[in-house]
Amino acid sequence: MLKGKNVILGVTGSIAAYKIAGLASMLKKLNCNVDVIMTKNAQNFINPITFETLTSNKCLIDTFDRNFQYNVEHVSLAKKADVFLVAPASANVIGKMASGIADDMLTTTFLACKCKKIVAPAMNTNMYLNPIVQDNIKKLQNYGIEVITPDSGHLACGDEGVGKMPSEEVLLSYIMKEIACEKDMKGLKVCVTAGPTREAIDPVRYISNNSTGKMGYALAENAMLRGADVTLISGIVDIKPVPFVKMVNVVSAKDMYEAVMENAPDSDIIVKAAAVADYRPEVVSDNKIKKSNGFTEIKLENTDDILASLGKYKADKNNKLFLCGFSMETQNVLENSKAKLEKKNLDMIVANNLKTDGAGFGTDTNVVTIITKDNCVELEKMSKFDVAQNIFNCILKRM
Repeated sequence: MLKGKNVILGVTGSIAAYKIAGLASMLKKLNCNVDVIMTKNAQNFINPITFETLTSNKCLIDTFDRNFQYNVEHVSLAKKADVFLVAPASANVIGKMASGIADDMLTTTFLACKCKKIVAPAMNTNMYLNPIVQDNIKKLQNYGIEVITPDSGHLACGDEGVGKMPSEEVLLSYIMKEIACEKDMKGLKVCVTAGPTREAIDPVRYISNNSTGKMGYALAENAMLRGADVTLISGIVDIKPVPFVKMVNVVSAKDMYEAVMENAPDSDIIVKAAAVADYRPEVVSDNKIKKSNGFTEIKLENTDDILASLGKYKADKNNKLFLCGFSMETQNVLENSKAKLEKKNLDMIVANNLKTDGAGFGTDTNVVTIITKDNCVELEKMSKFDVAQNIFNCILKRM
């Protein structure tokens, strides 16, 4: 995913430096070129050979190292970098960067870089909260440098509080947001629904389905990486929240209906990938229904049809809104999906067959057909992220 991208990791003197070895490894697995620059103090916590082994590049420390190819090292690195992450960033180095001091390889390269710069502070709570450090952080932010708020928890010094560097996964997400995809959706507001709904029978039981939310979460992630402002309305799922998107958690079809209609006026694109229940019990028992009561049937009523309501909203109030629905079928897939497209006033519908190998609930892949009023595009089996990429490619062509 990051082939051809260049990332500089700046490592300073902090116990959290060991985490950057894991981050470097993650980046290399994504085919990214990684250069690591360390301060001299960072060597007290991790050996440069570790980074050289993981990245296959020389780990740079001394600005005046004579053992390199003939070019101005900090300038050549700065020119090719797509993003520069300083993590962990000590109070000392934060102060230098905020003041424009360039007295080692890391701070010199940092000043020379024109790419996106991200700083992840890591230090004792009292140091982090010191007004001088906070002023330096604000200075960096005023210069357009993104500062990652540290986590709170048990620190290496034994204190409890803020100052802990976030996990490697969080640091990677900041890099991915910046360079993983072209920002062809910047300025667009996208609303995605995902996962199942639960319709209560009593306080213990409910009616639901097998949706895991993977397709909807892949759509939200893809739109976010392409620069969109994303709202993800999700039923209860066992998936980590998508970073940098607004999460709206719901339970029932009624909850999802209200959340979607509330977000519709501010949306440019709505992709409804959730598997919303079509029916709910007419009456929900306040207490657990006992087996001894002879309970043998549940009377059902229709839930609100979210797509139909959105189609009506589009026709009446916002014709520029792009509506994309999903259609999971087990027979007559194209015929049923085209009818749904027309009936509900959609711009696009994504159809798949639950019985097709590699499609359906719980898989990491999908096999879909993208249907519009004048075209059908059948996609081969691919990851749900790649399906999401293709869906938004089709949407952008039609907006």
